[in-house]
Amino acid sequence: MDEVKQLVAAIKNKTFKPIYFLMGEEPYYIDKLSDFIETSVLTEEERGFNQMVLYGRDITIEDIVDNAKRYPMMAEHQVIIVKEAQDLSRSIEKLITYAENPQSTTILVINYKYKKLDKRKALYKVLNKIGVVFESKKLYDNQVPDWIRSVLASKNYSITPKAAQMLVEFLGTDLSKVSNELNKLQIILPSGTQITPEHIEENIGISKDYNNFELRKAIGEKDSAKAYKIISYFAENPKDNPMVLTISLLFNFFSQLLYYHGLQDKSPRNIASALKINPYFVNEYITAAKHYPMKQVSTVISTLRELDVKSKGVGANAITQRDLLKELLVKIVN
Repeated sequence: MDEVKQLVAAIKNKTFKPIYFLMGEEPYYIDKLSDFIETSVLTEEERGFNQMVLYGRDITIEDIVDNAKRYPMMAEHQVIIVKEAQDLSRSIEKLITYAENPQSTTILVINYKYKKLDKRKALYKVLNKIGVVFESKKLYDNQVPDWIRSVLASKNYSITPKAAQMLVEFLGTDLSKVSNELNKLQIILPSGTQITPEHIEENIGISKDYNNFELRKAIGEKDSAKAYKIISYFAENPKDNPMVLTISLLFNFFSQLLYYHGLQDKSPRNIASALKINPYFVNEYITAAKHYPMKQVSTVISTLRELDVKSKGVGANAITQRDLLKELLVKIVN
């Protein structure tokens, strides 16, 4: 995120590079940077003659080069934006001829989503020398809550740890999806609001009481009554609560719990650091560890692996999600 801020600041100061190669698994920042260049470099009057958007599926590298070599009309620069450039992956190395001698008045932006250049090859080395090569990496599950807090803080909002976790568990690590939901909340809620689970439930439709976060907590506390209520809700709303996601989150939780048991320093600060979790959730692991000794945690992990296979229809075609969830509770909580 710091790199993104630096690039944006340089562009605002009109310190341009001839080529911006935006690549990587996370499309959110690729889109953000590309859109910023598209709307910020040229004035509205200049864009008509000096800005062009091309799409990788419709063009060749030669088309890109031909357009990039043109001179701007009544402007200092022209901007060429190539979207979906990953469709040119088989021929992308041909860009090196232009990259070695780019047109000084052209700003070429390449959006290379879900892929990245081989850093050992000449094109990457040349681009990194004369332009900008930005790699947008996918965030891990445990990194997204901090990202949410950072984004909201920049807009004068805050969010509780539980509310942030609810968003991650429901939306996953797709930053574009998460950002869209945060934008909705910012439209509805006044500046300065601390976003709570109640706000998430009321405005996004994620239940604050019946979600994977609460199921994990109930299982960790061996609260079978509460856990059963939650899985009953899941069974009635399977589209919003896919079995595969529930098992994946529980698997991650018990894997972390196994790691917790191996820690010598079990101070709250070290637990949060070692497990890479928000300090708010430390007590949840401490409580679960009391109910699930190391040997039992290993058994639970094996059980979750078995249920994962069944949930995907292997050897369990006739078993409903409700029955699988019940089996999960019987084998883990009881």
